[in-house]
Amino acid sequence: MSLPQLTDEQVRTWTLEQKDRWWLENVYKGNMPQLTLRSALTGFLMGGVLSATNLYVGAKTGWTLGVGITSVILAFALYKVFARMGWGREFTLLENNCMQSIATSAGYMTAPLVSALPAYMLVTGETLPWGVIFPWIVVVAILGVLFAFPLKKRFINDEQHPFPEGRACGVVMYTLHSGEAETGVFKAKLLAIAALGAGAIKFLQSDGIMGKIQGWVGVERPWVFWHYFDEPFYWLAARMSLEEPAIGGVPLRQLTLRPEIDLAMIGAGGLMGIRTGVSLLIGATINYAILAPMAIGWGDVAPNVAPDGTEFYNFRAITAWALWGGVAMMTVASLVAFFAKPQVILGAFAALTGKKREGTDVLAHIELPMRVFVIGIPIVGAVVVFMAHKFFGVEYWHGVIAVPLVFVFTLIGVNSTALTGITPGGALGKLTQLTYGAIAPGNIQTNIASAAITSETALNASNLLMDIKPGYMLGAKPRQQAIGHVIGIFAGGLAAVPLFNLLFLQNGLDGMRTEQFPMPGATVWESVARILTEGLDTLPKSALVLAISGAVLGLVLEVVRIVTRARFPLSPVALGLAFVIPFTTCFAMFLGSFIFWVATKVYKNPASRGYRTWVDSSEPIAAGVIAGAAIIGIIDAVVIALG
Repeated sequence: MSLPQLTDEQVRTWTLEQKDRWWLENVYKGNMPQLTLRSALTGFLMGGVLSATNLYVGAKTGWTLGVGITSVILAFALYKVFARMGWGREFTLLENNCMQSIATSAGYMTAPLVSALPAYMLVTGETLPWGVIFPWIVVVAILGVLFAFPLKKRFINDEQHPFPEGRACGVVMYTLHSGEAETGVFKAKLLAIAALGAGAIKFLQSDGIMGKIQGWVGVERPWVFWHYFDEPFYWLAARMSLEEPAIGGVPLRQLTLRPEIDLAMIGAGGLMGIRTGVSLLIGATINYAILAPMAIGWGDVAPNVAPDGTEFYNFRAITAWALWGGVAMMTVASLVAFFAKPQVILGAFAALTGKKREGTDVLAHIELPMRVFVIGIPIVGAVVVFMAHKFFGVEYWHGVIAVPLVFVFTLIGVNSTALTGITPGGALGKLTQLTYGAIAPGNIQTNIASAAITSETALNASNLLMDIKPGYMLGAKPRQQAIGHVIGIFAGGLAAVPLFNLLFLQNGLDGMRTEQFPMPGATVWESVARILTEGLDTLPKSALVLAISGAVLGLVLEVVRIVTRARFPLSPVALGLAFVIPFTTCFAMFLGSFIFWVATKVYKNPASRGYRTWVDSSEPIAAGVIAGAAIIGIIDAVVIALG
């Protein structure tokens, strides 16, 4: 039995009241348990864990990964096992839906922790305490919820927009709870096996954990498993006194040209796809094997100096020069992609001025009351403006201007998410930075903090409606789902903020941008702010040429991608990203994308076990690898930080 839904003709011709009455009679599940204690607790705990893994991935790649489907499969399997053991009953369909709202909301709370906030710290040299970070990201996220829900009636109930990621999550839940439970259990087993396997390998690679354990048993020289595929070669080269391979006199290891066994990034590559993986590898090869040695030869990359006076290069030294080309390419490509779809922008405003609602609100008893938004937006907006002034020194009138910009950019962001599943948070943030570059020229703190308000609010609003979509498909109560989303905001903040401080701020700002955690999202925000407030005169000539070349290439490649309707094999955003993360990370993500791409070529028969395992279940496997490796990686980083 398929999910009940309106036909295209009904969507076009029916009034909102007719659509709401149809939903109430054909889809709404009434009093089926939804926001229960166990669904809230499961979502809270699972969201906390998944937000921690998202922080780990985001600090490495600048991207946050959707965790909705992963949490749905895990919770379904977990409570099925509990039921078989006599520890309770299985999760209901709507309990699972509410749980995924909480977990997904928590997962996205890491976005400001790998973008605007570390960028602010890098440009000011100030370390923000958790007492500033936690309330800031929570209040901005709640403002996003308040802006989002008034748009639900139009974008979900009336226009019936697809919200692709949310729809996919709804279909998975419906499949699991409608008689095809074997599929869910099979995928959950694969996810668990992948997580355990990746976690075991990462455990053997963990310098902190392995060092502690072997130290306790008296091992003088602790052993750890390889971090790189080339370690046997370098071990043999050292034994045989061979010269270390180099390009332009710079050792490959100093250029980060090494194939890393980073399982979390291999799993992330599996989710990104071959196009992104190949683009990352090509961009990294151009940057680290060609451009970086040339820039070092020109003297435009400042070397590091060891205590004994020896000069050496590493990721941090190289990226200080290379980031300008990557940032320019990503920024231009993102903006071109954004403005290439004027229907997204125009459609957002048309949604407010289109056909009027007719009749009464038949869902008033289960929707959030409109007074919540009428009262809440001014109050929470005022709190955000006050906090921006108190925490970041933003003038009150600059903060007040940000609130109407939030409304405009939320409309655009929600419309984009509704149609494509992609929230253009980066592009919206850059547009706000451009706006404040004109309003507050030379004020880099205001540029970043004000842009963070609009970008993060629009991101949270869009993600909320993405979560609400499966609830609408399955007949859930929107009011309870909104409460669940707010629970997730606190869950993600409580898990991610202390971990962020422990991992990256334990020794001041020295741990903020390293080869292990390059923080590419923060690098982009910082670089755009510096250009807008300081100009281009401070850059070396070669970096300026690189920035212009990156901008032109980003424009050309994105136009080609649009004209060919995404059939062009390269992603300019991924090419640019390769300039702000190490080659090692790019290689690992390419490897993951390549493995799963090969699987699609080898296993083509949907009835075969290979297809079910490696193609149909690629997302649970990749998510399991990420979760297992990231959780052990986080524990190892905490062990090292605590000494």
